[in-house]
This record gives sequence, structure tokens and C-alpha cells, in this order.
Amino acid sequence: MPEMKYVILLGDGMSDRPLAELDGRTPLMAAHTPNLDRMVRDGVGGWSLNTPDGYYPGSDVANLGVLGYDVTLGYTGRSPLEAAAMGVNLDPHDLAMRCNLVTLGDHRMVDFAAGHISSAEAAQLISFLNGELGNDVFRFHSGVGYRHLLVWHGGGDRLETTPPHDITGQAVDAHLPRGAEAAPIRALMEQSQRILPDHEINRTRRAQGKKPANSIWLWGQGRKPNLPLFFDRYGKTGGMISAVDLMRGIAAHIGFEQIPVPGATGWLDTDYEGKVQGCLDGLKRHDLMFVHVEAPDEAGHEGRLDYKIQAIEDFDRRLVGPILTELERHGNYRVLALPDHPTPIASKTHNSDPVPFAMVGTGILPDANSVYDESLLRTGSRFFVPGFQLMPAFLGVQTIGSRL
Repeated sequence: MPEMKYVILLGDGMSDRPLAELDGRTPLMAAHTPNLDRMVRDGVGGWSLNTPDGYYPGSDVANLGVLGYDVTLGYTGRSPLEAAAMGVNLDPHDLAMRCNLVTLGDHRMVDFAAGHISSAEAAQLISFLNGELGNDVFRFHSGVGYRHLLVWHGGGDRLETTPPHDITGQAVDAHLPRGAEAAPIRALMEQSQRILPDHEINRTRRAQGKKPANSIWLWGQGRKPNLPLFFDRYGKTGGMISAVDLMRGIAAHIGFEQIPVPGATGWLDTDYEGKVQGCLDGLKRHDLMFVHVEAPDEAGHEGRLDYKIQAIEDFDRRLVGPILTELERHGNYRVLALPDHPTPIASKTHNSDPVPFAMVGTGILPDANSVYDESLLRTGSRFFVPGFQLMPAFLGVQTIGSRL
């Protein structure tokens, strides 16, 4: 028999809550998902709670939970994970912060993604910010799309920040960084608002009817984390495919190979076929592949029901289906499909609700469920609280070493 292979397919923010415009259904219930349904029908359906009490249900916390890590130990914040993906080494005196390029208007958060600005445009703006505002204390690092990084050398921990995707359409004044050491960060944001609007990139974007990146938004601060390697925990090697630096940073910290897919964008136009091929190629070298799709989360943050249903259906048809077909030919495999957290259309932000999962493959005996959606929160045959217990169950192994 061939060696066992494991695949995790994660649709970020894919689950939701019932919507009146869908007659009380969720986007998952409304979407056409024959491959996810087949996973449940031929395997098991259940749910997991990936965000521990007291933690913000961010993709950092929730995805670490899916990967079998207890974030109450060893986790320090979101941005240090993204720093690792960018090849930015943090020293003990550095505070890393996520730096979004955003669109503000009338003191409101018009768009947390600046109209999904391209990486090429954003790189020019981040370089400009470094020239104007960077120094021995503050240094900007270019990422993907609207997602970038600020490293504050000697930065203090006594500040609180708000994710910009939590306040779409809202007045921003009440959500600016606050706390005893927030003043320098607020000053940087205010300075960016004075110099970014007239940059050539933004003049061109306005002329083309696009939203300008007229401010930075700083949040998600943290210091260098100490996460054990996945192999040391579970005795398996792994690879990661994702368009976003957060996931690539998690991969760097836990010892996963970061497998590039040039057409991966984190949006509806992402290269699903490239992700499928990258996954299959990665399985030739590794025991486990983790394929992350950002588009459902982005659609939820924008409150776009049509985009979210499209993202779910693309996830099912262009990723889940082809990978299942290839693994069935392999003959010894397990596949797990799930979101990390919900991103409901109505609220446009994450919540801490449990999420449904589908698991199928070798040694998994089918249960009575046949449909993949939030109904599994009631009918699921297995549930995991806390969510990090799902990983050892999926692998069929006991954790090795420390609890984390």
C-alpha cells in the first residue's frame, strides 16, 4: 500500500450565519458544493471550536488551532508570523505590526484593502513611506496586496489596536491605537494621511475610478514567537500553499515548506489550478499539505454575498474536487476541509462560533451525515473543543512532546 498522505483544505472565513435574503440559509447552504457534500457523505461531518475563550478570532489564532497548536502557550501575536514570511528577522526589542494600506473618507473606513491594490502598486507606496517616515526606529516592509509590515525597534507593548476589517464603513476615530505607548503609532498613521494622497500611484488610481491607498492602518502587534516544529509535535513533514503572508509565516515557524504559486492572489481571481498542482507536487515530498484560500474571508469582510457564494463554489469545484480525484487514485489518504472561523456577511467581521468540518479517507468510517454546511453544528458526529484536538484525530496519532 502507498504511504499515507494528508491534505487540509481551508476556506478562510467560509462559514456564516443564517441570512434573511437567503430565506434563513447561510452562504454554505445556498452554494452548490457537491465535492464537500461527498466528503461528508463518504466520511464524517463534525465541528470544531478553533478560537479559545479570551482570544480574538483572527486567522492567526484559528489557523494555529486547526494545525494542532494551543495558542495559550507560545503565541505572541499576528504580525511576527507575517514577518517570518517576509524574511524579516525580529530581535527581542522589536515589535512587529501589520500595516494595511487602506482607503479613508470623511474619517470613515471606506475600504480596509484600498480597493484590493496590486502588490506592484503597493510596493512603490511602501518604498515611498520608508523614504519619508522610515528611520532607525521605524521600518516598513512590503508584503502582498494591501498587507504589509512595520517593525518598531524598541516598541512598547502598552497599546491596543483594532483590525481595520472590523470597522468597514464606521468612523475611525474611536478605533485608533490607544494606550500608554500608542502616540508614536498614531503619529505615523496621521503622517501617512498627509503624504499618501498626492503620490502618483494614488493620483492614477483616482483617475481610473479606483480607491486610493490614502492611509496606513497599524494593528496586530506582537514579538517573535516560540512555536515548536510540527514534525516534533506530530512526526509528520508538511507544506503550505497560501497567498497571504500570515499563513506563510506560520509555515516558517512550524517548519513547513512554503510552496509558491505565482498566481495566488488571496482574492476571487486566485490560481486554484496552480494550488492544486502545488499541492500534488508537495505531496511527493511531504506527509501533509495545507492549502489555504483567502477569498471567502475577503468577501465576508466586504459584505458581498454574491462574492462569498462564488468563492465557496470555486473552492469546492476548482480545489476540493480535483484534489479528491487525485488522492482517490493514490489510494491511501485523508482529507480535511473546513474554515478557520466564520466571517459573517451581516457583521463583516470574524466571530468565535464553531465551524463545520468534513473528513474523509482511509480508516474513516462514514457517519449518518450527507451535507456540508452549518447544520453539522447540530448533527455532527464528532466535535473538538478546543479545536487543536482535531489535528491528532485527523492524523490518527497522539501528540508528541509538550502540550503545545
